[in-house]
Amino acid sequence: MTGNLEYFKVFYYTAKCGSLTKAAGELAISQPAVSQALKQLERSLDVELFYRASKGVRLTAEGELLFSYVEKGYEQIELGVQKVRQMQNMELGEIRIGASDMTLQFYLLPFLEKFHEQYPEIKIVVTNAPTPQTLETLRAGRIDFCIVSSPFGEIGDLEVLPVREIEDVFVAGRRFTSYKNKTLDFQELENLPLICLEKNTSTRKYMDEFMAKNNVRIQPEFELATSDMIVQFVRRNLGVGCVVKDFAKDYVESGLLFELRFNKIIPKRQFCVVRNTKIPMNTAAKKLLQIMELENK
Repeated sequence: MTGNLEYFKVFYYTAKCGSLTKAAGELAISQPAVSQALKQLERSLDVELFYRASKGVRLTAEGELLFSYVEKGYEQIELGVQKVRQMQNMELGEIRIGASDMTLQFYLLPFLEKFHEQYPEIKIVVTNAPTPQTLETLRAGRIDFCIVSSPFGEIGDLEVLPVREIEDVFVAGRRFTSYKNKTLDFQELENLPLICLEKNTSTRKYMDEFMAKNNVRIQPEFELATSDMIVQFVRRNLGVGCVVKDFAKDYVESGLLFELRFNKIIPKRQFCVVRNTKIPMNTAAKKLLQIMELENK
């Protein structure tokens, strides 16, 4: 680009105002500074852009041509500045979150409801994928943050904030009433028809690894995509389901299902908010995290 961008700014306001004095007022600089900037621009282009009129100044033919382009560019800049301010004022923006059905249902959803009530103009996009893929998406900057369940292996330089404990349980219906008041050994699971999540889920991986440490091999009769569906299969007495406790809580409290008891404790896990601190977060995402952090204190 020829010349200093500041010269084009002075040119734009002078042409718009039709007066050096008014342009100086808009720009909060002196009239001699406006005159000097225009002379520098005319010198760099080797053309006259204005001529004096009875009131102020008017554009030459060359000035009219240049202004037709500068006006579009400068108004686009002003529009861009306006949009940025709208983002800062929470009047515009988008939040991209990685969350599973489980973390969305039992942690994130109330915060999204509260946030949307306060900032209805902010678009929220929630993507659902296996935990390893979600973390890679976060590293690549395609989401602002994610909520995943532990454990998730090597986390690298990502920032992890545990926000809520979760508990894995085995639940059953009336077909398995004989197990209701018994304390079982994990090995007894090998003789039961089990219903579990698919192998590509962090929950299934965790349970497989935990049982392997206790010399138990999990061989489900049913492998399903969602924990909600596992509970429905258990309700129909198709087997013993392995789910995070929240999914079966209402059914257990109502007496439709019961939890199996074991002589060892299955360690609790956690929901974690994970951030990529190397990538700046937009204003809306920061505000949502602030709401979540305040609720967790």
